[in-house]
Formats: sequence, C-alpha cells, structure tokens
Amino acid sequence: MRMKRKGILIVVSGFSGAGKGTLMKQLVHVYDNYALSISMTTRSPRPGEVEGREYFFVSRETFEETIAKDGLVEYACYCDNYYGTPKEYVERQLDQGKDVILEIEIQGALKVKEKFPTALLLFVMPPSAGELKKRLVGRGTESIEVIEKRLKRASEEAEGIEKYDYIVINDQLNECVLRMHALIQSAHDTPFRNEEFIENMRKELEAYR
Repeated sequence: MRMKRKGILIVVSGFSGAGKGTLMKQLVHVYDNYALSISMTTRSPRPGEVEGREYFFVSRETFEETIAKDGLVEYACYCDNYYGTPKEYVERQLDQGKDVILEIEIQGALKVKEKFPTALLLFVMPPSAGELKKRLVGRGTESIEVIEKRLKRASEEAEGIEKYDYIVINDQLNECVLRMHALIQSAHDTPFRNEEFIENMRKELEAYR
C-alpha cells in the first residue's frame, strides 16, 4: 500500500497585476486540498482581522526569537514591522497532506527553495505586457506614476523567471485554475518527491532476487 501523500509547498510569484491573488483564492475555493500560508507579523491587527486567519499577530520580541530559532521559512521587514512565514504552521499543513501556497517575490522564492528543495515554484504571467498595463490601469486605484513603477519592476522581475519550475499564463481565470491544479498534481508524482516510496519499493523487491 502506498504511504500517505505529503503536501507540497507551492511558491507563487508574478508581476503586480498578473492576477495571482485572485488565482490562488479561486484555487483554494474550487479544491479542498490547498491551504494558503498565513504570515506572522508584528504589526497591530486592523479592524475585522482575526488572529490565525489574516495573520498570526506577535510581539517584536517573539518574532525575533522565532528568527533566532530558524522558525521561519522566510521573513522581511516593511515599515518597521516584521512579516514572515512560520515554518511550524507550513510543516504541519504539509504533514496533513495539504498543498501549502505561499505568495512571495522572486528573491524570497529562491531562498524558500534553498530551505525546501521539494518546493514547487510557479510564476504567474499575463498573456502580454499590454494586457498587464491594461489590468493595472483597470484597477483604478493607482496613479500613472505608480503604474509605471510597477511596469518597470515587472521588467526587472522578468530576468529571473527561468529559475521557476513552471510559468502559468493567466488569461481566462477558470482555465488557468485548472492548469495550475494539473501542474501541482503532476508535481506530486516526480521521483524526487517520492524518494521514500521508491526506496521502500526497492527494499521489497530485494526479496525477489
């Protein structure tokens, strides 16, 4: 009998405006074997935010103790507050067979890959640069100057895409969700993610020599 399948840590990156947030929420909504990673932060909860749902809210002292104990998959400091991904939470979800989705930028994604070699790196892209600009403008929430900065940032990020396992073109949302799910399920069957199963099979086959 095949042993219980362990979850995969899925790192999703992409240009601002590529729709990765919407894509991940839809993936979690449609399929029940995914869990969105919950970050730990030192900032105060905002109205409506719930401990353990939006974030794990902790003191600066607790966060720095967690860093010292290597208890984070990755972390960064923004506007004098720490944000990071708790390793214990991620590993617990993975052990339960959940595929854990972590949204993070390129440099952080590559660091996660160093700590979790079996992590699956997906880069979400729009069908064209013109479509990316159209989506950013369509939000109606940012000035032209900010949009231009985001497009410049996208140009810089485009240099690191080859380091990812797969690109995911986000054109039609529902089709994209199906493709992403199929890629993740295929990744479960790669040999290096099934080394324990393969080794057990080899040991059992020794009896037939």
